[in-house]
Amino acid sequence: MRIDRFLSYMQVGSRQSLKALFKAGRIQVDGQVIGNGKFQVTETTVVEVDGEPIHYQTDFYWLLNKPAGVISATTDPQKTVIDLLTPADYRADLFPVGRLDKDTTGLLLLTNDGDLTHSLLSPKKHVSKKYQAKIAGIVTETDQAQFAAGIQLSDFQAQPAQLMILETDEQTQTSLITVEIHEGKFHQVKRMFHAVGKEVLTLQRLTMGSLTLPTDLLPGQYRALTTAEIEALKE
Repeated sequence: MRIDRFLSYMQVGSRQSLKALFKAGRIQVDGQVIGNGKFQVTETTVVEVDGEPIHYQTDFYWLLNKPAGVISATTDPQKTVIDLLTPADYRADLFPVGRLDKDTTGLLLLTNDGDLTHSLLSPKKHVSKKYQAKIAGIVTETDQAQFAAGIQLSDFQAQPAQLMILETDEQTQTSLITVEIHEGKFHQVKRMFHAVGKEVLTLQRLTMGSLTLPTDLLPGQYRALTTAEIEALKE
């Protein structure tokens, strides 16, 4: 492809702004200064701007620790997860994989890889998602059995879910639990607990497929997926 298109896609600058970089001799290909944007490059060509290599990449993957109060959308009058990206990392083609409710926190994948997104969200793939939640009420073994059997909601039959009781507090009448589900219906975890007579107070997603929320990633922070994480997701 043309080098100006290459650099524009990698967000070094617009084609118009790149003209000044070419004119100033700040762009090199395989050690040779390139003076205009028509020069043809490939994915393996060594392109440098001010001595810094620019690696070609078509798909981008960010693992975000979504904070409460942020919308899982690309555009919205309220603050979105895309708004959390720095200008250097922002791309117009990025989108969240699935949705977390405004008040739900935790692991959220941002990408522009449509094929991977389709696979992760496809009901046929049964990609698991684990949440930690604080529940109003004492969660019991009976609740665990109901979740394991699959709870019938108003519009669908939930698949069997794995509910674990981490701790209960008789004084406050609350429970701390984890639950692993294999769908991603709207408000699913909240609706499942509502079906057994309990309410979710806080909800945090810990895992999605092979991805796990890093313990050192603070709410609102994000990082790029590693090559190994991307390959595991695609498998």
